[in-house]
Amino acid sequence: MPPSSPNSAISLVLSFEKDEVTQTLTWRSENNWAPPKRTVLADDTMTADIAYRLASEGVGLIWTGDFQNARQLLQALGRRTAKRRVKYAEQPYPERFHQVRLARAQRARTLGMLLLPFEAHHTLSLRRAPDVATACVAAYGDHAEPYVMPMTELLGVISAYEWRKKGVEVAALQDRIHPHYGVFAPIRAEYLDLISQAFRASPLTINTAFDIGTGTGVIAALLVKQGVKHVVGTDNSARALLCAQDNINRLDMAKHITLKQGDLFPEGQADLIVCNPPWLPGRPASTLEQAVYDQDQHMLLGFLSGLTTHLTPKGQGWLLLSDLAEHLGLRSRAALLAAIERAGLVVLERLDTRPTHPKTKEEADPLADARRAEVTSLWRLAAR
Repeated sequence: MPPSSPNSAISLVLSFEKDEVTQTLTWRSENNWAPPKRTVLADDTMTADIAYRLASEGVGLIWTGDFQNARQLLQALGRRTAKRRVKYAEQPYPERFHQVRLARAQRARTLGMLLLPFEAHHTLSLRRAPDVATACVAAYGDHAEPYVMPMTELLGVISAYEWRKKGVEVAALQDRIHPHYGVFAPIRAEYLDLISQAFRASPLTINTAFDIGTGTGVIAALLVKQGVKHVVGTDNSARALLCAQDNINRLDMAKHITLKQGDLFPEGQADLIVCNPPWLPGRPASTLEQAVYDQDQHMLLGFLSGLTTHLTPKGQGWLLLSDLAEHLGLRSRAALLAAIERAGLVVLERLDTRPTHPKTKEEADPLADARRAEVTSLWRLAAR
């Protein structure tokens, strides 16, 4: 059974001066940010220009004024950071990608200098502050002590809670999946459509399947929808396993799906093993980026190298992977094919589709050319 509580955010101590007395609060950041070394108290009298200058210098602004005014100040800071222009078009990949990622991280860190002080049990006592305790408990669990965290992170918690309540419509499943905070939401449907397409293209008799890195549980649920009798979903994130179990229970599939905490494969063999690893090689800067960046390609290469051991004699492995990393210069197609060959695997078929998400049409995105060329594939693999 999965653990009973979600992962905790990083907790350190932040100090500040109030009424000439040094005070401390627990620091919380899911982005793995260290607390600012210097802080000042800020309220409605602080101008956006002053706030921007301080935030750019790494000074934390502990907000004591009106909550809605804090939101307006954050928007003003966002407009000022957007004025920083970097010429990316002339840079080749992967240098351009790394520069874009660095610039976005710096912008996020500047905006993250606007801080909100919470009382015990996630209570905000600022004027016109909403009741955010329910959303925070859903993300973090209860917290009995006061703390401070970036306003941008609170807004992320609130947004995630709304997604969790209403769910994401998954056409291939003909139902909704409810993502939890910190678990990658299945808002890009093309890779799920490929699974349905693969079942139609090559009918298989599948008694047992493994879903490696189950996340929200959406792939495990889709496999059951396609007639698989028993699915074992694995994930090394306690938060993801709680999310997957919630969705499995909502879909009334608990008798068909078993969840196990662990890295990559469970014990035993399966007729079908599906893996949708993070699509970009790279070091995640936070726990929230672990669904996007695969450090040292651990999950991709681990899946490929362990596949033959865990497949039944006529079993197949299905790898769901975008080639965006290839267009960004982060991985070559030759390297992927070499890894498949080293693992003793052969490619039976590759099903391709073009993504339809809004980012493919954002001309202002410095990575737009790579996104327009992106192809998402389902690689059907078998032991050689």
